[in-house]
Amino acid sequence: MIARAMEALEKYFGYREFRGGQELVIRSLLGGEDTLAIMPTGAGKSVTYQIPALLLGGITIVISPLISLMKDQVDSLLQIGVPATFINSSLSPRETRSRIQKLQEGVFKLVYLAPERLEAEEFAEMLPVLRFRFVAIDE
Repeated sequence: MIARAMEALEKYFGYREFRGGQELVIRSLLGGEDTLAIMPTGAGKSVTYQIPALLLGGITIVISPLISLMKDQVDSLLQIGVPATFINSSLSPRETRSRIQKLQEGVFKLVYLAPERLEAEEFAEMLPVLRFRFVAIDE
């Protein structure tokens, strides 16, 4: 499975090798292990959950309190052909409902959520029916 991860790294992100620590985290996630990875800013944390999200079935939920980070991550993923979205307070209720509907239809591989979104009634009701594979918390 790590060979597929390396292929995805090159295909989507343009790198031929993982940075320090990335491969260990990816191996752990692909092996179905609960994983805690603490890495400095700029060390490539996002790739450690984005690659498994691409290789595994279902949706990866990424919890992030930073609206600008969500937008930047989703924009970058969309540019390389990865179906991703975010749901946070910057969206209108109509757009939020539209994105939740698309989540239920399996359109997205990654969805970035603000922590408070997990407490929203409409999202809490939908969470059990989503086919999500794992949850990443990206500060």
